[in-house]
Amino acid sequence: MTATDSPEATPDHTPSPSPAAPSRALSFDRAAAQYAAARPGYPAALFDAVEELSGRPLSGTRTIDVGAGTGISTRHLHDRGARVVAVEPGPGMAAELHRSLPGVPLVRGDGNHLPFTTASADLITYAQSWHWTDPFRSAPEARRVLRPGGALALWWNVADRDAPWVAAQDARLRRFFGAEAGTEDTSAHGSPVRHGDLPPGLDFVHRRVPWTRRIPLATHLANLGSHSAFLVLGEAPTRRFLDEEREHLAPLFPDGTVEEAYVVDLSVAIA
Repeated sequence: MTATDSPEATPDHTPSPSPAAPSRALSFDRAAAQYAAARPGYPAALFDAVEELSGRPLSGTRTIDVGAGTGISTRHLHDRGARVVAVEPGPGMAAELHRSLPGVPLVRGDGNHLPFTTASADLITYAQSWHWTDPFRSAPEARRVLRPGGALALWWNVADRDAPWVAAQDARLRRFFGAEAGTEDTSAHGSPVRHGDLPPGLDFVHRRVPWTRRIPLATHLANLGSHSAFLVLGEAPTRRFLDEEREHLAPLFPDGTVEEAYVVDLSVAIA
């Protein structure tokens, strides 16, 4: 990929994370390898939906993947032919991304101050990361960097509570973190996107994409433990919960393989 293949970075920008980035958002840094190994990816149907709702194929599209983490979504976009640049504030997460995707351009920064020139991108994506931004800053930044007709795509993997074992685990997570039923989830299952939380001034179209993956029980527990609610909690209480969770799940999955159930909440707007 050449410099002309991807969105143009602002020449005078010094790559660095935002000083205002919340500590919880950067808690992933100390678990970057665990995050990369255990977190779920995304189904092909999600990227089909992004193409449909944005009105353009991903192949050849100048794309900025913001809050890219270890590069889970970045890899999917790259594999679909997008000319993608990853943006990540955390040094540990960025190092993991660069290790696994050395050929993908990587910029240290965040969505509140995108280090790119105006009207330089066809597509800006936020996979699991929009909620870490200040929407009063990140929304105008996205509109500035997108070309006319470009698209902003936001998506989240949310545990599918229609699966009985997921609903039971969700109840245990809520009790553990002290969340009441019906309140916003701050644990490790994610919450469906509330449309009122999306940036104003853009007309979003929404799509829900269900999917599953089969993984070892140990990977499922590592996935739970890689969420910020556990990372900021500390090792001892996290280990206690995960050990108890293993005892709950082992009888349900006697072969040691868990089928995780998700729904990807996707929202796309044309600038």
